[in-house]
Amino acid sequence: MTLTDDGCVADPHTVRVGPGILRIGPGDWEAQGLVRPEVVTVDRAFWIDAQEVTWARWRGCVQASRCAALAPDEPGRPVRGITFLEAEAFCRYAGGRLPTRHEWQFAASGPNSRRYPWGDTGAVCRRASWGLASGPCGFGATGPDIAGIHVDGASPEGILDLAGGVAEWVVGPNGDPTTCGGSWRTSLATGLRTWRSEDRNPQLRWDDVGVRCCYDREP
Repeated sequence: MTLTDDGCVADPHTVRVGPGILRIGPGDWEAQGLVRPEVVTVDRAFWIDAQEVTWARWRGCVQASRCAALAPDEPGRPVRGITFLEAEAFCRYAGGRLPTRHEWQFAASGPNSRRYPWGDTGAVCRRASWGLASGPCGFGATGPDIAGIHVDGASPEGILDLAGGVAEWVVGPNGDPTTCGGSWRTSLATGLRTWRSEDRNPQLRWDDVGVRCCYDREP
């Protein structure tokens, strides 16, 4: 984290993931009826942002005239209220692309098919920015915590905020926009599961949807 005049901001960096085998759902009884079990080969390595894209990073894209100007927020918070196309535009500016749903889920679940990014149990408030609007981790919040502060919720590979914070735009198997990861509004632990995805209207500005980027080579 870097301390700025406006608060703490996570230092952007990436983590290498894969290749490997992604197993979705079959080991989790709570997935029954909610997700179609899949076994997918992630056949090449990729790099993914260790934290969700912050307002500080988005501001740089705006200053470069590559991203839409949005109402300001704390620079260390995840950017949110962006459409799917705006998320794509940022990742192009950053030299990457949006993750596919399978890449995102493999980054979150790993080769051992973890239920949560950190492991199979322990969906508690210190591990993720979730349940802040109507419980169980808070009430009346209007946005997520600062990106990168929930270090107890990191994946074994060191990727943060894959559960909670903001839901993240990804590209589905048929090229369709969807989101993964739950958000600060998520009130049930099942919404944080690594296999969980949610279809949203890609043209709307959801106040709990943001982005992290994926790269085919190390940035």
